[in-house]
Amino acid sequence: MTNKITYLLLVLICFSNQSYINRHPSLEKRKPVIVWQPSHQTNTGVDFSEAATCNAIVEAAMETKPHLKEYKVWSFGEKNVHHADVGSNTAISETSAVVDGKISGYAFELQESNKHNPQVLIAVHNNGGTKRNAVWGYIHYGDPFEAENRILAGRLIKAISAATDLENRGVLLDSTTGRNDYRCASTGKLSFYSLDEHINTAPYRVLLEIGDNAVSRTLLQDPAKQKIIGEAIKKELVVWLGDINKD
Repeated sequence: MTNKITYLLLVLICFSNQSYINRHPSLEKRKPVIVWQPSHQTNTGVDFSEAATCNAIVEAAMETKPHLKEYKVWSFGEKNVHHADVGSNTAISETSAVVDGKISGYAFELQESNKHNPQVLIAVHNNGGTKRNAVWGYIHYGDPFEAENRILAGRLIKAISAATDLENRGVLLDSTTGRNDYRCASTGKLSFYSLDEHINTAPYRVLLEIGDNAVSRTLLQDPAKQKIIGEAIKKELVVWLGDINKD
């Protein structure tokens, strides 16, 4: 009899909690889904794997408390996609193209991300050829959430810069890079595939270029620094989520 009463009380508590959430939908906003997309590129310099450094940063971020509803999408090692471990985020042949019936690594990652219905996607990359020990934020041009994403990207790169010796180079539009040939269908502008609203369903999406694979190599390959960067991103993300979810 005691076990039955306990079970009924648990059912009533669960029902009551769900009813409360239904009456206060803002509570659901406090449980956002976050997707992390580390670079899968391995062809980024001699003795340097962007995939390795970015994945380490993302893993550090995901391990940092508080633990949210977080997922990582990564094509590294996938056998049934093309450009699984290499490829540019701005080239048609390496993103939207289908080759021998296979989608690209980037397409695989975005399809996996969309399955989670995320509110936020954070792509983590390293820059190259800049000759600057710096951090940059990128957002999508002409996006309905362009202003909000500029704020988020700005806060994240500021946090990274404060935690390291990386110079804060600000937030840029993906249309300004002049790279390759992938374009947004709405604007016709050059774009980052991962930030395109036609590909990525998350309303908030930013791409971080953390350090330069030559100038910042020592920092980027240092496990302790990777952890510091990941923690800085996660902590600022949590603060930003709290700010946007205030009643």
